[in-house]
Amino acid sequence: MLGSGFSNTPVSKFVFFSLITTSILAGITDSKHYFYIEIVPHLYPYQQVWRLLTWQLAYTSSTSLLTASITLYHLRLIERLWGSRKFASYLSFIYLITSLLPPLLLVTLLRPLSFKTINYLPSGPTAIAFALLAQYHAAIPHVYRYKLETGIGGSRTTTTTTTTNGDDPAGIIFSDKSMTYLLAGQLALSQLPGSLVAAAVGWIAGLAWRYEILLPRRLVEWRVPGWVVGEKSPMRGQGASVRAGGIEQLMRRLDERGVQGLSSGRDEVENEARRRI
Repeated sequence: MLGSGFSNTPVSKFVFFSLITTSILAGITDSKHYFYIEIVPHLYPYQQVWRLLTWQLAYTSSTSLLTASITLYHLRLIERLWGSRKFASYLSFIYLITSLLPPLLLVTLLRPLSFKTINYLPSGPTAIAFALLAQYHAAIPHVYRYKLETGIGGSRTTTTTTTTNGDDPAGIIFSDKSMTYLLAGQLALSQLPGSLVAAAVGWIAGLAWRYEILLPRRLVEWRVPGWVVGEKSPMRGQGASVRAGGIEQLMRRLDERGVQGLSSGRDEVENEARRRI
């Protein structure tokens, strides 16, 4: 999992460069206004329902684009852990869920409770990034920790192990994962309150998928076809013969090992009998 760059992560590479490309094109073509959502007038009365499927495709803010790109680059470890097919399946599910839930939450709950002041949902895959961050938090362990010590004479940074003694001075403990969390936090707070709503929905959706909360097991176990991520499968006519050939080879190896084991066991018994004589 510690490979450099996007090695063995084709889906993460595609998402990373697609996000940058669409965001730059949106700025060059002066089409940023097609990506964010305003409940009024976009969804009502204009009924621009297509925005529900496009608001996560690009960022309209260069700062958010930079922060999200670095965050997604760190989260590529999830693909190395799961494999490209499971990772692509998870992204497909999360994209559909997070495309619908934040706007629905704004329409039905937040906008009425805020007396129609919360009306804006910023563009960008912030919800998807936080859904990946939930898996990153649960599955990827930290490699090292370090403490930022605070005292009367100032502050200094020292590297510590995972366990700390009671005599250590007070301070704040960070890990190699802290930078990823800080970047994600900045992304969630970049365009309040809409960005925070998207981040919360993404985090909850990621945990719900991981622990199968309110989700059918078949939906969690669903996978995209192998050809989507470049996996090759044997031809239909050759599939049965390939499997049969593999089973036959395995049985032959087991038989050979069994015969060798019996002969070696017989030799050991004969040698032991000779020693006793």
